[in-house]
Amino acid sequence: MLRTPHQQASADHAHDPQFVRVAEQRRASVAFFLDGREALALAGDTVLTAVLLQQRFIRHSEFNDEPRAGFCLIGACQDCWLSTEAGERIRACSTPIAAGMRLVTRPHAARTRYERGDTTALDGGTARSSET
Repeated sequence: MLRTPHQQASADHAHDPQFVRVAEQRRASVAFFLDGREALALAGDTVLTAVLLQQRFIRHSEFNDEPRAGFCLIGACQDCWLSTEAGERIRACSTPIAAGMRLVTRPHAARTRYERGDTTALDGGTARSSET
C-alpha cells in the first residue's frame, strides 16, 4: 500500500519502509533476498535504496545491535556496509542491486547459518530454500 510521506514518517514498525518511491516506477523488477525473505527492487536501484524501500534500517551495528540506516548516502561515512549470506561485505549506497542477491542485516548470525546450509529467515520465518 502506498502511503503519503506524513504517514511514512509516523510509522514505527521496523519492517515499514524508510523510503517511499514516489516517481519513476517503470523500470524492470529485480528480485533479491533480505534476511531470507524475497523482496523486489527496480533495475538500477542501489542496495541501500532496495533495502530501505523494504524496512527502516540497513543493518544492525556490530557493536551494540542497534539498527543503522546509513548516514551520508554517498559512500564517505562507512555506515552502510552490509553483508551477503556468504559473508561478503558490500557498501549499500554505491552497489547496484542484482537479481538473486542474498543480503543479511546481522552478518555474524547469517555467516554461521550459511555455513550450516540453514535457509530459514533470520526473523524466524522461512526462506525459499534451494532444495525446494
